[in-house]
Amino acid sequence: MLYVALTFFGLLALGMPVGYVLGIAGLVGILDMGGGRFLAMVPDRMFAGLDLFPFLAMPFFILAGEIMNRSGITTHLVRFADALVGWLRGGMAHSNMVASVMFAGITGAATADAAAFGNTLVPAMVKQGYAKPFACAVTAAGSIIGPTIPPSTLMVIYGSIMGVSIAGLFAAGILPGLLICAICMAVIAALGKRLNLPKSDERPSLCTIFVAFKESFLALVLPVFILGSILGGIATPTEAASIAVFYALVVGGLVYRGLTWQDLYEILVRTTRITGIIFLIIASASILGWWMTFNQIPQAIAAGVLSLSSNPNVIIGMVIVLLLFIGMFMDINATLIILAPVLAPLTASIGMDPVHAGIMIILALNISLMTPPVGACLFVLASVTKEKIENITRSLWPFLLAETAVLVLIAYWEDLTLAVPRFLGL
Repeated sequence: MLYVALTFFGLLALGMPVGYVLGIAGLVGILDMGGGRFLAMVPDRMFAGLDLFPFLAMPFFILAGEIMNRSGITTHLVRFADALVGWLRGGMAHSNMVASVMFAGITGAATADAAAFGNTLVPAMVKQGYAKPFACAVTAAGSIIGPTIPPSTLMVIYGSIMGVSIAGLFAAGILPGLLICAICMAVIAALGKRLNLPKSDERPSLCTIFVAFKESFLALVLPVFILGSILGGIATPTEAASIAVFYALVVGGLVYRGLTWQDLYEILVRTTRITGIIFLIIASASILGWWMTFNQIPQAIAAGVLSLSSNPNVIIGMVIVLLLFIGMFMDINATLIILAPVLAPLTASIGMDPVHAGIMIILALNISLMTPPVGACLFVLASVTKEKIENITRSLWPFLLAETAVLVLIAYWEDLTLAVPRFLGL
């Protein structure tokens, strides 16, 4: 066990990609167990880790989001959001949040949201008089709504490896995502006068709102269709994701005419790269995961935590702190794959519903996407906008604290988290 830990943290400290770190650490563990006799298990475990039908949903959701983003549909969503709330003080910041909710139902990826709005909304906000660090902070705070409101690749991964209903996770993610949007808009409103945020001179007319809605209608239909087909039992997440790709191609290419053959090539290359990275992490983590399971490490950790305290409230707090801390330094996909089998027995021992525990874990990891030093959304925004990460972080703290408060509320209030799944019979 010592050799595995030293290998894992040593390679991670040296900056090796996390997919390779997981695989090599797992390989060291297998060699330590049985020497070369166990090496034949490595490719078998890697294949078994990926041999799950729900995983097919991930590349399709990623591809659909890339098509919608590249075809300019994002612009139509932003215009509709601006027509709804753009007249408030800090209107464009509010529009950023509302657009994130709309965009969340399409991509399910925080980095896609951050990249899309970093290219479009941040420059527009700066032009209107917002400080660039604040504009980036608003975008980063809204970006984690993407993997919280379904569809979400993290939910697909968690549901697949833990045997938890993906439809139930999708349903349970709706309220937390809306709460994040609401509390971030409250933060913007509270900062409005102190930061002298811009305010529109007049409210849009109903005609303006209707025109914006009409232009964005086809984009708004997609998340409703995805969720409706999954939650209604009409289609599996994989089937809904594949249909979403077809819909995105028709709307983005034929209706909005925002795609070229070169765009399609670049979209496919980017989707392949993102999918390849995620699948490499999953396959490599399955080796380490098998080693941990064989040595009953998850059960030992759960027993160790329970020996410190048997109070469910204390244990939930410890889980939250652990996830937020580790998420600051590791890729969230790898963190989820490694820690989910460890934390599942622990949360089950205190009586947490598997869907409730999954949403708590996923939301905590989503928040870590915007925490330094390795928050992925921070790096994306810094790259796109050429703003320093430390400047973005300083403006981000009010939103970070607000979203952590939502996490605590979700973690300790089971009835709120499971209200939608129970209503839908999931």
